This record gives sequence, C-alpha cells and structure tokens, in this order.
Amino acid sequence: MSKLTNHEDYEKTASFKFWRWLSGSKDPYVGVVELKKQEEFSEDAETKAKRISDEEALKAKIYDTDKNIVVKVSRILYRIGAIVLCLAIVAALIICVAYLPPVGSELNPTNNEVVSRYVSQGTAETGVINTVTGMILQYRGFDTFGETCVLFIASSCVMILLMVAESKIKKMNEQYALEPKEDKILQTAARILVPVLFLFGFYVIVNGHLSPGGGFSGGAIIGSGLILYSSAFGLEKIQRFFNEKVYKSIKVTALILYACTMTYYFVTGANGLTNIIPMGTPGNIISAGMIFYINLFVGAEVSCTIYSFYALFKRGGL
Repeated sequence: MSKLTNHEDYEKTASFKFWRWLSGSKDPYVGVVELKKQEEFSEDAETKAKRISDEEALKAKIYDTDKNIVVKVSRILYRIGAIVLCLAIVAALIICVAYLPPVGSELNPTNNEVVSRYVSQGTAETGVINTVTGMILQYRGFDTFGETCVLFIASSCVMILLMVAESKIKKMNEQYALEPKEDKILQTAARILVPVLFLFGFYVIVNGHLSPGGGFSGGAIIGSGLILYSSAFGLEKIQRFFNEKVYKSIKVTALILYACTMTYYFVTGANGLTNIIPMGTPGNIISAGMIFYINLFVGAEVSCTIYSFYALFKRGGL
C-alpha cells in the first residue's frame, strides 16, 4: 500500500519540484538573481536631430554615389550582368524544351515499369479507384507523411512567433477595428456559402480514393470556409465551435493517428509481412483499407493549418 503524504511534505520532494519546473509554474531565477525591468529607451528632440544630421553628413561623405565613379561603373556592370544572366537562363530553358520528347511518346522516361505498375496493379494493391490517391498515400506514403509533418511544424512555428494573449487580442480589435462591423452582404453570403464549403470539402475528402480529390484539396476547401466564417462573423462567434483548444486537439490527434497508420505500413512493408487491413470492395465509400482514414487525417491537418495561418497573421490568435 502507498503511504499518504501531506501537502507540505509533498512540496519538499524532488518529484514535485521537477514537475513544477517542467510545467513552468516556478521561475528558478526569482529570489536568486537580481532582476531589474529594462526601461524603454527615450531620446529628446535635440539629440535625435543632431544624430540624424551626423548620420546624413557621414553618409554623404562616405557614400557619395553621385560623384563616385566606382559606384557608377558598378551599377552599369550590375545591370548588364543581370540582363545577360536572364537571357542565358531563358536560352537554356528554350534549348531544354526543344530536346524534350513528344508528349505521350513511348520513349519518354516517364513511361517505365513504375508507371505501368501504378496503372495496371494500383487498384488491386491499394483498393482505390483514383490511381493518383493510391500513389500518393500508399506507394509514396512516406513522402506524403513528411509533407503533413511539415504543415504541422509550420503552423507550430507561426503560433510561437505570432500568437498573443487573449487580452491583447481584444485590445487590438478595439483599437484597430479588426473584426467586422455587421457587414450584411458579407454575412448573408457567408450563411449561404459556408455550409456548402464545409459539405463539399467533406465530400472531396471522403471520395478521395474514388474520384479526383482527397485530404489536401478537401482540407483546403474546409479551411477556406472557416476563413470566410471568421471574416463575416468575427472571432467570438467562430470560437464557439473552433477555438484554440479544439484546434490543438484536432491537429495533434490527426497527426498521431496518421503517424501510427504509416508506421504500421512501414513496418509490414519493410519486413515483407502481410497487410491484415482489409481493402474492401473497390468503389465503395468504406474501402481502400486505411487510405480512406488517412484522407480524413490529412484533411483535418490541412484545414486547421490554413485557418491558423489566416487567424494568426490577422490578429495573433485562434
């Protein structure tokens, strides 16, 4: 049986201090290092005018571009070099295009055993009707998973750089009027278009293995619907169903499930093991093994990323 410890004794333990440090609730420098708040730099008008005058005089003396012959010659040579370089690149591209094989020719390097395998056995091996989806999410699934991880990292970096506190967002909205002021035309259009965008985006995602579409394109459509709704009705209304907590839950959960699915495929494929996930009947909605669900994961990741970029660049919050 475990021994009960009172709260005062528990706060003295190493585990409590470690978790307090890990969660960031304790600043290790408070009471140890003398901290002094940095004062904002200020400069009086006379000193500022003197500094600007000195800088202009120094610049005019050192960078006398009007009378400096070296600068004039350098500018002329730079322009001539830029024109020559552009013409050389254009000529090289034209020559390369002239030597390309005709479209559809049997001698094309793209007409090889890889393409033949995709076309002839793609449906049997992946269970998809849309060969492009099978190629992207199955044959080159490692690359597609890397692209999804890039989206996750990119949105995380943007959040680190641009995200601000909720109180500051409200103050910015009041100061700069970032939120809409009851634009009836925009709101009426949004009421009609947003449900259509959401429904069509979901349709494109779930039919990605049957027809042109998939997680990337469907996620972009849903993300555009979120942007339109936010632009029309403002931050407070969209936060009723899509706030920072929901965003993080969807984004992290989708990436983890996608990673687990691809890990299973990598392990079985690398070791020559049989894939036990049934492919289903090609042409049905629930078919193509895990590709159907991978499209859902990718669509969630893409839609969250697109909306997060818009929201963070606009106001610094979700």
